[in-house]
Amino acid sequence: MAQVYVSIGSNIDREHYISQALDALYKHFGELSISSVYESEAVGFVGDNFYNLVAGFVTDLPLAELSPLLKKIEDDNGRCRKGPKFSGRTLDIDILTYDDLVGVHHGVQLPRDEITKNAFVLWPLAEIAAEVSHPELDVTYLEMWSGYEKAKQKLWPIDFLWQGRSLPCVFQTLKNASG
Repeated sequence: MAQVYVSIGSNIDREHYISQALDALYKHFGELSISSVYESEAVGFVGDNFYNLVAGFVTDLPLAELSPLLKKIEDDNGRCRKGPKFSGRTLDIDILTYDDLVGVHHGVQLPRDEITKNAFVLWPLAEIAAEVSHPELDVTYLEMWSGYEKAKQKLWPIDFLWQGRSLPCVFQTLKNASG
């Protein structure tokens, strides 16, 4: 079983597509650790603000199967891959870490470099995986966030309900929660 963290973002019909992504992840992986949702300005292009968050889950899927599954979830939710790299999108799900893998595996760079570059990835990751260490830097995500130059990117937490619960939360079935 592998511990996986993914970033989720949307700047088109944000509430809908973030909820759709969480529904799909829950359907495939069950228990999810979910950060707060953060609103941020678009980075790399002029566009509508994004909603971003990080979700963690455990899976027995190998990386070679996980990556196409996440792309299918994006595609099922109207993701257009024909436009410029930096543009608006219904849904973006990126694998941040897969256990402690480092390097390019099955076309996925691990850990994802956005962890160290973007507040909209690092802050929610530090929220749900504070004591987990970055596989290359051997520094916890909380330590990384504490040292991050926060004036670089504007971002703020927002109220967000998913499946009747306020985020952040650990979402599990009632059966799992009771025993």
